This record gives sequence, C-alpha cells and structure tokens, in this order.
Amino acid sequence: MFDHYSVLKEEALDGIAIKPDGTYIDCTVGGGGHSEQIASRLGENGLLVAFDQDLDALEAAKSRLRDYHDRITFIHANFRKLEEELSNHHIETIDGILFDLGVSSPQLDRGDRGFSYQHDAKLDMRMNQDQDLDAHVIVNSWPYNDLVKIFYKYGEEKFSKQIARKIEAFRKEQSIETTHQLVEIIKDGIPAPARRKGGHPAKRIFQALRIAVNDELEAFNDALHQAARVVKVNGRVAVITFHSLEDRLCKQAFKKWSTAKEVPRNLPIIPKDHQAPFKLINKKPILPSIGELDVNRRSKSAKLRIAEKINEWNEDFTFEEGWKKS
Repeated sequence: MFDHYSVLKEEALDGIAIKPDGTYIDCTVGGGGHSEQIASRLGENGLLVAFDQDLDALEAAKSRLRDYHDRITFIHANFRKLEEELSNHHIETIDGILFDLGVSSPQLDRGDRGFSYQHDAKLDMRMNQDQDLDAHVIVNSWPYNDLVKIFYKYGEEKFSKQIARKIEAFRKEQSIETTHQLVEIIKDGIPAPARRKGGHPAKRIFQALRIAVNDELEAFNDALHQAARVVKVNGRVAVITFHSLEDRLCKQAFKKWSTAKEVPRNLPIIPKDHQAPFKLINKKPILPSIGELDVNRRSKSAKLRIAEKINEWNEDFTFEEGWKKS
C-alpha cells in the first residue's frame, strides 16, 4: 500500500494553471495524489508525464490512476533524467512541471525501507531500490571527514564531528546494521542538554544520510534547470519543498531566473539576452492552511514556489553554486 497525502494539492494545481489540452509533468508521482488531480483536468488531447524512481510508488500510482492511462505516460527514472526521458518518448511541448520533493509518507512509515528513526530496520534509505549506494554503505565505509561534511552540509547538525567520531569508534568493533543502532550512537554523540530540545536527536543525521544516499540536492538542481529549459514560454514550474536546503536552492534559483541582467544606463531597450527568462508568480512561498495542518502534521514545513517562463531560456541564468555550503 502506498497511500500518500498530497500536500498543498489545490494550490500546486492552480499554480501550474492546467489546460485540458496541455502537457504536464509530475516529477515525483508518489502515491498519485497530484497526478490524479492533473489527469482528471485533462481532455483527450492532454498528456501527463509521471516520473518516479521508487518502483513501489510507481506501481501504486499506476493502480490508482488506471482510469486515466490513456492520458498518462509513466516513467521509472530519477527526475534528473528529465530531458533524456522526454526525448526518448518524443515529448517536446511542456506546459507545466510540478516537483513535490522529499521523502513520502509511505517511505517513512514502511519500516523496512530504513528511512525512519522511529522504526528499527536495516539501514537503507534508497528511493531507487536498484541503486547500489545505501545508508549502510555510507555509515560503515565513508571516511570520518566525509561523514562530518554531509552531516553538517545536509543536516545542519552542529555536533557533526562528535557524532562522526562515535560512528567511527563503533564500526571499528562491529558494523552498524540497523536504524536503532545508529540512533543510539547519535544520541551518544550529542550532549545530554542538547538531546532534550529541538526534536528527536537523530532527525538531522537521518535527513543528511537520506539526502546523501539519493543525491537529492544535486539531482534537484540538475532537474530544475532541465525544467527551465523544456517548459515552454508561458508555461510554469511549481516546487513544493519540505526543508530549508531545498527551499533555499529553489528560492535563489527562481530569484536569479526572474532578475534581468544589468545593462548600461540610458539604454532604450533591454537586449533579449539580458531579459529574465522567468517571472515569479508568488514572491513569498505559499504555506499550508490551518485546515491542512490539522489533517496532516507533516505539511508543517511545506513551501510552494511557482515561476512562469516569459522568455526563452538563457544559459547565462544557470544557478549552481550559491546554495552549497562548503
């Protein structure tokens, strides 16, 4: 069962301004909640392209969306292969693209996937079960300095060095096999006063490991630029994020894309290659309503940002480095 609550559903669908005969991409079909609503608004000439690297999610979505298979193309791939897969399927005109980032509720709730510190399971955290790299490999074989780097960069964990030292010491005696083993090691690396505040002490490390396993931020940055290239003029890109690193990347990229390049003073017209390729639909992120928060507590950190393409893409607006932390 892959029953996933779709966060900011109506706001996201309104944001990509669905037309019955348009072509839309759901980059993370998940349980199919957003895709179902998109497909239901399409006519016989409309098309939805539904990506997911998680085969369980994709199979669940195919079942849920069986009434709409005549207008959906399902693709089992990471969304960083967006342009490649669109080319393979001879899909050229895109009216709107939706990213719903992060880990899904079924991935968290199914203990055997190893995403959650709440369930004792083998360390895994792979969204694509076919890939070789998993959390077990990282925790047991990556050098101390690399652990510190991902814990600090992706988890913003201020006790990164202490936790990495505890992991290094433990694995000299035996391998770290399960999520609960790792939780206890993490707790041991955090001073007692700090453990009593700020939520579960393993939250930031588990987030960092998940991002590293799935190369989430690099994949999103790649895919976001591909989306900017493939969506047509007057088409839209909508992004739902769930943690600060994703949102920072999206916010800064959208800001760059919507800001024209500087030109000499008194120039009567902005040259075409200096014009911003996008405009912001919402300057501030759209947040879940109180009603949605009452229904689904996991919506709390969600933010929706939307941008509309107004000029042809210009590679000079590529955004790569600003979001990264050394």
